[in-house]
Amino acid sequence: LLPGLAAAEAGPAVVLSYFLAVLPMLPGILSKIELATAMPRAGGEYFFIDRSLGPLFGTVTGMGTWCGLVLKTSFALIGIAVYVELFFPHVPFKPIVVAIAIVFGWLNLYGARKSRVLQLLLVLGLLVLLVWFTAVGMPQVDRRHFDQFTARGWDHIFAAAGLVCVSFMGLTKVASVAEEVKNPERNLTLGIMLALVTAVAVYGFGTFVIVGVLEPEKLNGTLTPVADAAEVMVGPTGAVVMTVAAILAFLSVGNAGILSASRYPLAMSRDHLLPRWFRHLNTHRTPRNAILVTVAMILLFVTVFDPAKIAKLASAFLLMLFAFNCLAVIVMRESRIDSYDPGFRSPWYPWLQIAGIIGPLAFIVVMGWLPIAFTVGLATLATTWYFYYGKRRVSRGGAIYHLFARLGQRRFEGLDRELRSILKEKGLRAHDPYDEVVVAASVIDETGDVTFEGLVRRASDHLSVRLPLSAELLANTFMEGTRVGATPVSHGAALPHQRLPNLDAPLMVIARAAQGMRIDVSVDFIDHMYEDPIYAVIFLVSPEEDASQHLRILAQIAQRIDDDHFIDDWQAAAGDQALKQILLRDERFLSLDLEDESPAAELVGKPMQDLALPEGSLVAMIHRGGTMIVPRGSTILRSGDSLTLVGEPAAIAQLKAQYAAV
Repeated sequence: LLPGLAAAEAGPAVVLSYFLAVLPMLPGILSKIELATAMPRAGGEYFFIDRSLGPLFGTVTGMGTWCGLVLKTSFALIGIAVYVELFFPHVPFKPIVVAIAIVFGWLNLYGARKSRVLQLLLVLGLLVLLVWFTAVGMPQVDRRHFDQFTARGWDHIFAAAGLVCVSFMGLTKVASVAEEVKNPERNLTLGIMLALVTAVAVYGFGTFVIVGVLEPEKLNGTLTPVADAAEVMVGPTGAVVMTVAAILAFLSVGNAGILSASRYPLAMSRDHLLPRWFRHLNTHRTPRNAILVTVAMILLFVTVFDPAKIAKLASAFLLMLFAFNCLAVIVMRESRIDSYDPGFRSPWYPWLQIAGIIGPLAFIVVMGWLPIAFTVGLATLATTWYFYYGKRRVSRGGAIYHLFARLGQRRFEGLDRELRSILKEKGLRAHDPYDEVVVAASVIDETGDVTFEGLVRRASDHLSVRLPLSAELLANTFMEGTRVGATPVSHGAALPHQRLPNLDAPLMVIARAAQGMRIDVSVDFIDHMYEDPIYAVIFLVSPEEDASQHLRILAQIAQRIDDDHFIDDWQAAAGDQALKQILLRDERFLSLDLEDESPAAELVGKPMQDLALPEGSLVAMIHRGGTMIVPRGSTILRSGDSLTLVGEPAAIAQLKAQYAAV
């Protein structure tokens, strides 16, 4: 729909306008990936900005994103009507839009799953037709159409770029469902970057073909440029084919727009920034009232505004939201919250973010007074709503309070707890040495009565042998951490921990108090005081400069402890090796007994350096006659040895299959 409108503004340089439209959004896209991998939660910009800049900015973002998606959806539905009119010119325009909006609203009421199946089919069909369009059109491009490429002037080229920004609005919408994405740190990053490359290629080649095939007087201002170009290329059949493609594109945008837009008032209602009425779910577990209001807003916009104005308004608020994403990254990083742990960090910080704030705002100014007035007006409306309705209903703050804390003011501890719970859900990263640390840990197995302080001093003795610190200093630091509430406790286990300077790698001491003991500690990953008997104490020290890894390891231990069978297994464990195996991840370790007539017996008599282990695995420890041996290349394996192997899940699975170990 847009190339003809943009060409009327920029001439043949409309191709360049599409590339320029990406530039002010690129810092925001990279910043949003960082925020999404740190906080993979539903709600997209609303959640990220609310948790970083606070609920006031969250209200502006939530309402703005909701409104922006409604505008984009309205734009798409108008596009359907415009293309349908090519073949049915006497069918009234607005009834088509109204009917399609109602159908999509009805479809969304019956659940996201049905909507997603339709979305997949629409996008696959669209991409096939776009490839056909580009392949057929490229040989027919008339290069004379690109003469006087920038004759309209750079101000018009940038204005057209602002108009078509809406074309890239969906690139990062996957972040709205980040908590449903498997392995978000990898897949969100890869998915969004591949989407960016795909979209830029599609718009670049597509507009190049359109400008090169259509005469300027035919292109400028047309609302059906793809069908017009296809008709020139292959006749009426081409127009029909690309009309189908256009309708598929607009259907996919319209359907996804209602699906995504309706989740923003739902999320805001759950955070008490909108009335409870928006929280209502029907029998299909979809937000009925939010969907109905969203559809009503679409019908209002298509009635009041023309396509160009709708595109400009949607683009304007999109640009402001990308600027907010950049500001949010600056606040999160400068707040120095240890639990802010993104899997992807945007490069060239903070200059990229500064450019990402200035660039979009400059584009809004270039677009004219209407987008400026709309953006300011919507932000003012959302701000007024927050102070009138939301402020007295919420008690949380954002990461910006942690930035204030560095200046001697207050901080919001609730955010730190929320981020730590997210760390716990995300789990360890591939390079985190968790299993190696567990395998190399010292073990204290106390069968008699013991006090927590006594256990702390014994653990400190073990650690001081491997650290350039005295046992007394370590013990005092552990005890002080417990007194100020820094020792998490849950399910009969406590996790004293500290970060130390000049430490190369994490160290651990595992302690079992068979008779149990009492300890009064506060919370970290746990949300309540715990005063029941403690049977397990896991001491962890980590390098001071790697706070995030320290928290990820703590979160992994806490996750193991939270298992319903943890204490039963802990108390029943026979020896040091069994205690460690309870903490190890099942898919990343293997205990292998070298017994006669077992498949593993073939390893007996071999030196370690001759073992053909799968890549990504290693023998971390050898248990021989009640003692533990650190394996070396020259160590020869004996019958009766018990090997502890750690490694990547695929390598461990291969070893289990090869040796049938249990």
